[in-house]
Amino acid sequence: MAVGILGLIGGAEWNESCSFDAYLIERSGSKEVTVLPTAAAYERPDLAIEHATRWFATLGAKVKPAMVITRHDAEDPGFALQLAESSFIYLGGGSPLHLFSVLKDSHCYQAILGAFHKGAVLAGSSAGAMVLGDPMVDPRGGGLTLGLGLVKGLAVMPHYSATSAELKHRTQSLAEPEVVIAGIDEQTALIRESDGSWSVMGEGSVHLICNGAEAGMSTLAERIKLGI
Repeated sequence: MAVGILGLIGGAEWNESCSFDAYLIERSGSKEVTVLPTAAAYERPDLAIEHATRWFATLGAKVKPAMVITRHDAEDPGFALQLAESSFIYLGGGSPLHLFSVLKDSHCYQAILGAFHKGAVLAGSSAGAMVLGDPMVDPRGGGLTLGLGLVKGLAVMPHYSATSAELKHRTQSLAEPEVVIAGIDEQTALIRESDGSWSVMGEGSVHLICNGAEAGMSTLAERIKLGI
């Protein structure tokens, strides 16, 4: 299945330690990044766009905001067309539950999948990374809930080094044996290439847990399937 590159980032996005963004820009073949501040709907999404704009300017790229804030926005044909034509789409951080409720089964999400299927780079940080998996870690207590399911069988825990041992244990204990938990540190990216291989870039580490035990990177290639 022909798809683009997927970047799952552990949070604290758009900062100087996020060297992987230059790689993602290069691989997208474009100098434009479509940023969705959807998850930051209750945290000044305009400021998220300003932050992203400043950061990507240092990398020679321009941000094109897609202000998909509400469910109504997610059904807007103009936003859907913008996303369908994008070469690099970035879902910012904030509330994964709001992001899920806005994008689930929407025209905009179908446009994102369509662009990814045509080779676009798709990145998500914190909430943006969490929601792309299925199951998704519930931020209200570490349980597991439904995600959008682009990466089936993968549950992303962002800000991993800053997450309490209690929360990590709860998520791991509730996960089904076949689910891979990816604990991703801030300013760190877990990247899936178009050929299905996985790698880690950035400042921190990625911890993979499957069936209660540490797992290697080969586990991702063996177990994780794309839900498109």
